[in-house]
Amino acid sequence: MADSPFQFPVAGEPVRRTLARLRDLGPVVRIELPGGVPAWAVNGHDAIAELLAHDNKLVTRNPRHWAALQNGGVPADWPMRPLVTGEHLQVLDGADHRRLRTLLSRAFTPSRVEALTPRIEALVAEHIDGLLAAGGTADLVPGFTEPLPISVICELYGVPTAELHQFRGWVSTLIAHTTTGEQAAAANQDMLGYLAELVDRKRREPGDDLTSGLVRVRDEDDALSDAELVTNLWLMILAGHETTVHLLGQAIVALLTHPEQRALAVEGDRWPDVVEETLRNRTPVTASPFRYAMTDLTLAGMPVPAGDAFLTCYGGMGTDPDRYGAEAERFDITRENPAHQAFGYGPHFCIGAPLARLEGRIALSALFNRLPELRLAVDADDIPYSPSFITHGPLSIPVELRAKAAVPG
Repeated sequence: MADSPFQFPVAGEPVRRTLARLRDLGPVVRIELPGGVPAWAVNGHDAIAELLAHDNKLVTRNPRHWAALQNGGVPADWPMRPLVTGEHLQVLDGADHRRLRTLLSRAFTPSRVEALTPRIEALVAEHIDGLLAAGGTADLVPGFTEPLPISVICELYGVPTAELHQFRGWVSTLIAHTTTGEQAAAANQDMLGYLAELVDRKRREPGDDLTSGLVRVRDEDDALSDAELVTNLWLMILAGHETTVHLLGQAIVALLTHPEQRALAVEGDRWPDVVEETLRNRTPVTASPFRYAMTDLTLAGMPVPAGDAFLTCYGGMGTDPDRYGAEAERFDITRENPAHQAFGYGPHFCIGAPLARLEGRIALSALFNRLPELRLAVDADDIPYSPSFITHGPLSIPVELRAKAAVPG
């Protein structure tokens, strides 16, 4: 291995390409993140599976175990600090994690998620109507892939429709690796401040939404603190829409650039297969920060000191040829072995996976069935992608629209 760490991300290089190069360098590679922050990139299916199997044993999500954070190696104004500190599910393990996950998982039971189907279908129809009303061309990101997941997750948590627009800006700022420390701190403060006010509002005027339910839990039996309530709302809304935005965007681009796969999906109603192949081949979570070594350990043959941080590179996991064969990079909804770990594994398996899958199936089916002649208005290589190594998806999908004619009544 080279003496100097791999600089990640690489300016001007698509994140998918960078992750493939990291995977080729080895299963565990020393990297340096923006701001001079050191970490280990864990690459490929087997190494990531080994890392995830160590959760709550040899590795933890709790930043108290990150030596660089504790000894000043991470700059005080590092933009990613809001994402890796706090009192929410992503940075807790053990009993505290189980306690919070038990409370928050009530939002995502199979019955509760399925009950959202009519509302998601209505929102999808509204957004497609809006696209058609705008004319013969549209941008599917602001017109479809962004507003739909934001609407769903915010309705779930009781955020008024008139206030939805704020969240996309806050989250995009927090996720981007081009954000400054000042910008990230301001976005984080504004979002937490809004959610604290939302909690107070639901305490005064409760409704049939999950924020009101969590407030009742908080006030009746002290199952979570005020800080935990607000920071976990922060996490649920951030993660609950950011990844689904990019899941939809990645799937749409894949189908528009693979007409034979699009035809298979439409003709065979294979939208679950489209969702799963997108999660494998173009996962919206490219690299998940962080896990920390609780003790000196060896991962995929590489010795790692206690206190070091691991970046889990899911973006290169799903296209690992050692797992998926020589055509791992090919988008194919008929793939015989589509299993993936895009939602993680073990105690930190994504709590919102059922909702993301449901939204994906409903949204993609409606879009391509109502707009059978939908096509890109630009070359696929000209589509811009998000400036983030954590999540990845198109920022703009300009298309030409042609709606299916209405059936006479």
